[in-house]
Amino acid sequence: MPGPAPTPNVIRMLRGNPSKRRMRREIDPPREPEPPQPPAYLAGDARDEWVRIAPMLHALGVLRATDHAVLAAYCTAFGRWRQAERALDAMAGALVLKGRNGMKTNPLTRISAQAARDMVKYAAELGIGPAARARIAAGPHGEPPGGPPSKFDGLLGG
Repeated sequence: MPGPAPTPNVIRMLRGNPSKRRMRREIDPPREPEPPQPPAYLAGDARDEWVRIAPMLHALGVLRATDHAVLAAYCTAFGRWRQAERALDAMAGALVLKGRNGMKTNPLTRISAQAARDMVKYAAELGIGPAARARIAAGPHGEPPGGPPSKFDGLLGG
């Protein structure tokens, strides 16, 4: 379908639904009581990123059981990016290699750049990143800033 992908209701609620449009019916998978543990196939930096980010996404109410694969893909891309950057650092930042046919770009720079692009793509799906945070106005536990909504909110047009 052309145009932007529809915004999930949980994200619209966190933003405050400024247009006051009616929310579309959405079947939301149940929310787990605790943040999920990283899958066994994640290791190293990917596993560390899961441990770091999953509790935050869970607290916002964004992470559901059906989203684990997307989060794992994000964490895998993060781990691949960190590994490529670490290898580049070990080579003293050799972005260009000298070969028989002259200079060529170090393959690690392409691996790092592709992993970073993948990370950004998956992060957008999960609402991670500065642009996503700028669009979400939420306090702890997904409440709007200033606490839970009041029945008097919007009464005076403000």
